[in-house]
Amino acid sequence: MPEPTVILDTGAIQRALTRIAHEIAERNEQSSEVVLIGIPKGGVPLAQRLEKILAEIWGHAVPTGSLDVSMHRDDLDRRAAPNIHPTEIPFDVNGKTVVLVDDVLFSGRTTRAALDALNDFGRPKKIQLAVLIDRGHRELPIKADFVGKNVPTAASEKVQVRLGEKDEVLLERT
Repeated sequence: MPEPTVILDTGAIQRALTRIAHEIAERNEQSSEVVLIGIPKGGVPLAQRLEKILAEIWGHAVPTGSLDVSMHRDDLDRRAAPNIHPTEIPFDVNGKTVVLVDDVLFSGRTTRAALDALNDFGRPKKIQLAVLIDRGHRELPIKADFVGKNVPTAASEKVQVRLGEKDEVLLERT
């Protein structure tokens, strides 16, 4: 099996997040109406990082939460047991601009599940999607509003986002 290729290193991830945060700020004049919701697992730490950058830009904290989508997925019948994560949305989403944050956009099915799950919490004014990596291969008509990097891939390849001591995004070829 070939060695994975590093697509983004720590510095490139930080630059992409800074750019995404500035794009979110430019597109949303009413900063007090914006909330961030990360999709576990990778979207949650990315949403937290975006919150810090946006707080510097806007001069105030941005409400940030997490949304488990596992029970809204359309492939529940194909999985042995869903991997459930906590949902933490300690604010009202009604009338807000919700920025959903995920690490990789692939088929669009996770985003569709997130849209369904978000309906359980209210009716946002607007929903936007921010992703670190858009790798194509959409199965649904879903497009990210904010993208860190577009990475054309083969369907058999995998994109792995590692956040922690050493941040990196890897492309694994099979």
